[in-house]
Amino acid sequence: MKRLTRILFFLCLLPLGMQVKAENDNSIVQEERKFKLINKIDTTYIAPNHYNWVFRLEQSTWYEHFKVASHAGDQHLNFRPDLSPKVGLYLGWRWIFLGYNFNLGDKKKNEPKKNELSLNFYANKFGVDLYYRKTGGDMKLRSYKGFDMPNSSAFEDMRFDGLKNQLFSANASWIFNHKKFSYPAAYSQSTNQRRSAGSFMAGFSYSRHNISFDCEQLPSPILQQLSPSLRFNQIKYSDYSLGFGYGYNWVFAKNWVSNLSLLPGIGYKKSRIDDNDFKNESWIKDINFDFITRAAIVYNNAKYFVGASLVLHTYDYRKPNLSVTNSFGTLRIYAGFNFWPKKEFKNIKE
Repeated sequence: MKRLTRILFFLCLLPLGMQVKAENDNSIVQEERKFKLINKIDTTYIAPNHYNWVFRLEQSTWYEHFKVASHAGDQHLNFRPDLSPKVGLYLGWRWIFLGYNFNLGDKKKNEPKKNELSLNFYANKFGVDLYYRKTGGDMKLRSYKGFDMPNSSAFEDMRFDGLKNQLFSANASWIFNHKKFSYPAAYSQSTNQRRSAGSFMAGFSYSRHNISFDCEQLPSPILQQLSPSLRFNQIKYSDYSLGFGYGYNWVFAKNWVSNLSLLPGIGYKKSRIDDNDFKNESWIKDINFDFITRAAIVYNNAKYFVGASLVLHTYDYRKPNLSVTNSFGTLRIYAGFNFWPKKEFKNIKE
């Protein structure tokens, strides 16, 4: 009797277990369908990725430019470091990529280390970029204006260690013509563009800037005439930006693609100067313009790839008595390979 009771009890639980398993299987299938939906493509224009993993080694060169100007531009200072090469490693799984760029610095010249950590997600419909960049400590005073000196170029290219910057940024972009235009084909090599195509794009970005400025390290003749508005120690501001632009992939030969994308944006900035909240009389004065430019050229035969890309960012910070324009760019030259084929492509020869 006890055995019969146990059997009946087991039989009663069996449909429940099967239902739970079916629900789990259905949820997995539904999630896979959702993920395929955001990556739906026209295969006459875009070849799908055949692999799960990608590895990339790159050499990058950073460009930075800071312009600090007083009210009406009667005084301005331009800073820019020398170009320096860096090494980067990237590892990706399908549409997610983690990268780290660094330079070793020169201990003999007491050069600071610079680094960048990035996390990227590129689907066909949209992409997300997260990165942290720390720079500064090796700037040079390239030019200046509004100072009364006998020799107007006496201090040009003089080293200036008093300017440093930390930047955290999160960018999201939406691709309207995602079935024919592949952003990942140009910047993450997770797909191949077969035919030329373009698309309008919409973007949202958030960035957090921390700029420290030690004016006491400026040459004495400049420091003595420096406007009070330029004698700040630190600026912290958050930038919220909406952008709309266009990108185009040109397939000029088999397995080759070049890209140009322009994304201007309107940004709202909330700031603190020397740990004091800065409030304008009108919020409209906190509206500024940002701009992102991307260009790339890639050879990708689905297994191996080599290419170069250029990304330029411009952030414009303006207040009634002060403006800071921060432009930086990264030129990357890279090579890599895809590995671990997906199940549906294991028997396909490249």
